[in-house]
Amino acid sequence: MRAPFRSLSFLTLTLWIGLITLTGRASERVLVHRPLAASLTRVPQTLLNLAHSVEAQREMKIPEPDRQEFEDFLRGPDAEWMRNRSKPEPEVRAAIARGEVLLAEEVGRRFGEDTLTRLRQFELQAQGTRALLRPEIVEYLEISPEQLNRLDALFAQTDEAAQRARQPDALGNPALAVAAQRLRTTEGPQAEKMLTHTQRNNYRNILGVKFDTSRWERVFPLAPELIDSGTWLDGRKARLADFRGKVVLVHFYAFQCHNCRANFHIYNRWYKSLREKGVELIGIQTPETAAERDPAKVTEAAHKDGFEFPVLIDLKNQNWDAWGNTMWPTVYVIDKRGYVRHWWMGELNWQGAQGDRFIERLVDRLRAE
Repeated sequence: MRAPFRSLSFLTLTLWIGLITLTGRASERVLVHRPLAASLTRVPQTLLNLAHSVEAQREMKIPEPDRQEFEDFLRGPDAEWMRNRSKPEPEVRAAIARGEVLLAEEVGRRFGEDTLTRLRQFELQAQGTRALLRPEIVEYLEISPEQLNRLDALFAQTDEAAQRARQPDALGNPALAVAAQRLRTTEGPQAEKMLTHTQRNNYRNILGVKFDTSRWERVFPLAPELIDSGTWLDGRKARLADFRGKVVLVHFYAFQCHNCRANFHIYNRWYKSLREKGVELIGIQTPETAAERDPAKVTEAAHKDGFEFPVLIDLKNQNWDAWGNTMWPTVYVIDKRGYVRHWWMGELNWQGAQGDRFIERLVDRLRAE
């Protein structure tokens, strides 16, 4: 009666040895991160965004004295990112991909591989299950071609629904937006179900300590320094660098633009009320018409409209291009360290919108940081 028991014990021992061996082999595998190819369009580019956040820099254990030098480095990739951000998607992704390569090299060189690995973990966390399409993740988790095809089809379904919901003829059909949101919400759990138990565990392990990166706010580029055209309203020059430590509002306008003019009374109110709180306001007049290219007419209009804040007359559209701007008017909110935190395109009070109040609340929050 004891023979079967001994046989079962031997089998159990054999299975345990095999499991330990397999686990050991799995633990010996090392995930080698590679730059995200710009062509892998289903995977969001998150590395450059997250490197700007307070939370990431804190978790990366970047000493406060070194953050200024790190931010000085970021100005290079950020300038290209900002300049290209409104171009067709292939160009945008290519610009960001170049910046991400430079960023990874700089972090590894300056702070070491452990710090770079932590930043890469944040990158994967922010990408969610879309990161499962990355070649190095496919290799590490041993995702099969069949699994990969199913994952891609799942993500394609979400992307197509989102695209349909953005079409002009879909604006009157809220059901499309609801359907797209439902797919986005369920996409992650469905993708994880396509993995084996071992793959899911290994996937979660490579993410490191989890953070809700979607709640991180400082993820936009550093604002480009103003390009001095040599022509300012009443000769009142300004530089963003001179306003470090203050919240700054920068607005692009053209004085003959009807939508811009609808914002003028708000700019004047901001200059009087927010300046008392230490907030700076700068206008950039970028011309669209022939009259708007005449500094004398720009100056005359600015005086008539009661502008007392600095206005840079951007005759050659240099600042317009450097900021990747696409619309008159646009207002940018810049925090104390020089990061773009928000922008509002169009009239601030269009059809009952309260863009001015939203920006004022944001400014108060940024002042307290």
